[in-house]
Amino acid sequence: MNNLSQPLPDSSRRALPRIGITMGDPAGIGPEVVLKAVAEEEVLEVCQPVIIGDAQVLAHNARTLDLQCGYEIVRRDEHISNQITAPLIFHLDNVQGHVEPGIESGAAGKAAAGYIEAAVELCGAGEIDAIATAPINKRALFLGGYSFPGHTEFLAHLTGTDDFAMGFVAANLRIVLISTHVPLSEAIRLVRRERFEKTIRLAYHELQRWGIERPRIAVAALNPHGAEGGLFGIEEASEIMPAIEACRAIDGINVQGPFSADTVFLRASRGEFDAVVACYHDQAMIPVKCLSFGEAVNITLGLPFIRTSVDHGTAFDIAGKGIAEHSSMVAAIKLAAELSMRAGESGRAMEAA
Repeated sequence: MNNLSQPLPDSSRRALPRIGITMGDPAGIGPEVVLKAVAEEEVLEVCQPVIIGDAQVLAHNARTLDLQCGYEIVRRDEHISNQITAPLIFHLDNVQGHVEPGIESGAAGKAAAGYIEAAVELCGAGEIDAIATAPINKRALFLGGYSFPGHTEFLAHLTGTDDFAMGFVAANLRIVLISTHVPLSEAIRLVRRERFEKTIRLAYHELQRWGIERPRIAVAALNPHGAEGGLFGIEEASEIMPAIEACRAIDGINVQGPFSADTVFLRASRGEFDAVVACYHDQAMIPVKCLSFGEAVNITLGLPFIRTSVDHGTAFDIAGKGIAEHSSMVAAIKLAAELSMRAGESGRAMEAA
């Protein structure tokens, strides 16, 4: 797997970064939002899109929904030429039979997993520079034989990554999560000093990789009003504050907190901080979706490549109807292109130093 501290093998010969876009669950809105997104001029201006999926499913969606298709097709055993500048489809031919939109199935989940695996392989081979993923269905993935709760854990497994975290970018707000898809009772148990130290350090180094030289990080409190000196809980004093102090003293990280969660995200969105470390999933997602619902981007920190994703699910209830909003897919592709360019510049700067 390529490390982004080094430029990808073929990226220097391409004018724009090449972004691999996984199709997601073929029974969901993934094929639709991907086709809509890669037809947008604002996407084509910043990258070379490579749709990783099933050409037949994409063609069927294009015909049914009157979307642009007819892209050049590259099969799994073929090399993606650097001369190709228009969008193309990296065809896996892994969908057996007809896929019914809106119907959860193990076959669709297995196919979606195949697109993710292929994207990782293409990144490792230097054929693409970053990945933007359309939504998958967690139960379909499980029915297909994969026991991962989502993209984040699956990608970490495929790349052998131990230190990783889920993050979100919504307008000018960046949030990194301590825990993801776990019950709230378990999320509270995961509020531990070691976990916070690891996440703060990861966030700091990732933000530097994205071009922020001296990141300013805030940490959200778990309890109301930051626990009011222990009146409403002890986690801030026993776990979170020691982690912050260690990251300051040992690593020299500009990190502050813990701040009351009812104000820290507003402060960050107004520019006081470059990112906020949140204690659990919904603590992060409420401000993200209030600020930028449908246009926020999910990003995985710690991988050896840039990976972004949409902020929504497979939306089986509207799959195949042609009414899915694709703005989050557009935002995910554009952010993947921007960050891959910044990461490449950062790597070249480190080489020159």
